[in-house]
Amino acid sequence: MEPLEYRYTFLFPSGRREEFFIQLEGSTLEPLSPLPTKLPAWTRLDFKQCPNCTHSLKNTHCPLAARLAPVVDTLGDVTSYEDVEVRVALGERTVTRSLTAQEGISAMMGVITATSGCPHMIFFKPMARFHLPFANTEETFYRATSMYMLAQYYRWQNNLGVDLELKGLQHFYNEVAKVNKGIADRLRSERREDGTINALVLLDMFVKSMPLTIDEVLEELKPLFEPYLKLSQHQLL
Repeated sequence: MEPLEYRYTFLFPSGRREEFFIQLEGSTLEPLSPLPTKLPAWTRLDFKQCPNCTHSLKNTHCPLAARLAPVVDTLGDVTSYEDVEVRVALGERTVTRSLTAQEGISAMMGVITATSGCPHMIFFKPMARFHLPFANTEETFYRATSMYMLAQYYRWQNNLGVDLELKGLQHFYNEVAKVNKGIADRLRSERREDGTINALVLLDMFVKSMPLTIDEVLEELKPLFEPYLKLSQHQLL
């Protein structure tokens, strides 16, 4: 598959312009952009290491923190509620929205975290492949559950056990919440403005709400699937 590139452009009322290129290998979604040659101390693996981290200390830096370092370095002086226009170029589409800085940064962080190499984020690579900037809560729930159920289909194809109760998805989100807290603790140590920290907090708000409200949201979506429920097994085949 061809490499993917997502370009985030932040346009501030002052005339300031910041641009970020997220370049990914097409099939594995591994980052193609090199890491900074000199990484800050807060990205070291043993600095406020997440309690559920599976990396050994022979890995000198946290892969997620390292991938976020350029964002923090560039936008660390931005406050949460600064107005900004964000343009996201994704292949043949460009999405533009005026919003707060924390919302714009949060959307970009979603792609970076999923493709960073953190073992707890790796399960969300399919969502990064079909990135939807500025998705609302309902859209994100739909995409996350659809992704998980497609994963169960691939597991079934490989004669592996399947989870139709979404318990595994809830487990993934619980582990991601621990990672988000760990990364937030790292960022707070920098004593920067709160734009990047609160961008992560926005991501974490959804992460923490997923296990608590997933049943309610799926019940709300159920009427959309009534035509499938009325089909007989013969009609499905």
